[in-house]
Amino acid sequence: MELSVLQTVLLSLLIVVVLILPLTVHKVEENLEVFLFCCGAFAVTVSHVWSGHLVLTALLDPIKITLAVLIAGLLFRKFNPHLQKLTQKSVKAIGLRWTLFFIVFILGLTSSIITAIIAALILAEVAVMLPLERNGRIKLITFACYAIGMGAVLTAIGEPLGTVVISKLSGEPHNAGFFYLIEHLGWFVLGGVIFMAGMASSIREGTIAHAPGAKAAHIGSDSTLKGIAFRAGKVYVFVVALVFLGDGLKPLALKTITHLSASWLYWINMLSAVLDNATLAAIEVTPAIDDRTLTFLLMSLVVSGGMLIPGNIPNIICASKLGIKSKEWVKAAFGLGLALMVAYFVILTAVL
Repeated sequence: MELSVLQTVLLSLLIVVVLILPLTVHKVEENLEVFLFCCGAFAVTVSHVWSGHLVLTALLDPIKITLAVLIAGLLFRKFNPHLQKLTQKSVKAIGLRWTLFFIVFILGLTSSIITAIIAALILAEVAVMLPLERNGRIKLITFACYAIGMGAVLTAIGEPLGTVVISKLSGEPHNAGFFYLIEHLGWFVLGGVIFMAGMASSIREGTIAHAPGAKAAHIGSDSTLKGIAFRAGKVYVFVVALVFLGDGLKPLALKTITHLSASWLYWINMLSAVLDNATLAAIEVTPAIDDRTLTFLLMSLVVSGGMLIPGNIPNIICASKLGIKSKEWVKAAFGLGLALMVAYFVILTAVL
């Protein structure tokens, strides 16, 4: 659809509101899911894209994620003592530094197989068992979510972004198969995952001493049945909001980011911090795309997705589990994301 000037202005202002209000207004920060839902409904209304199919999609798409969060919460509640003992043994055997490194490294690389959702659920549970104070734990979560977001893109099953890309490039001239994204992004992703694991291993601020066998403090965690159900409900509303927001902003994205060069796409894709990266990929990826442009846009999508809580499902799951606020996430992740964006841009420009 062709947007009017008024629609373009309103949708552009909405993006600014979504970026700024959660960081500046306490009530918005406390009720982020409801805020994003309202923003999504507003975007759909402005774009005139309300339909029965959209509403059905918004209601059904989050079910799989919500059930995964609910079931995993119940399983972790049952097997919590065993997982806690395993975590404590790891810290005792190889030390906290290497434990943090391997948590991020393993979850980052396996997220393309076990899915980003499962990797995030494991991360959220293990994080609260480690001898870290809140600041250190938030840093671990953000570093690991960056790694999971990068790793999950390598296959069609890791997250929807990979599914969209493989599907759109399955024919000529790319003939994309299961290993297509690994071949094109593998070394860049591996470097990013190792870097994030290294960042996690350097965490010193917020570490606390635990006596052997002591129980780790579950800061921000609620393992009661009510808490597990409430957390799953919040994730459901969050994903519904992102579906509305993605479809509502899609006409603006179609109008502004098509036919751009690789460099322009790279920086404009920082919208992935608030807009579903699969939506952007669905707009930008076509069979006519060249390998260089594809690498630029995909790396920008997966890196910028870690900057803000709405940018990726792992962020949403972990922030909900640990009660991480938008300001806390930005403090730990936004500057790092910008530095990564610059570093990857320089690297990609030099080698491609």
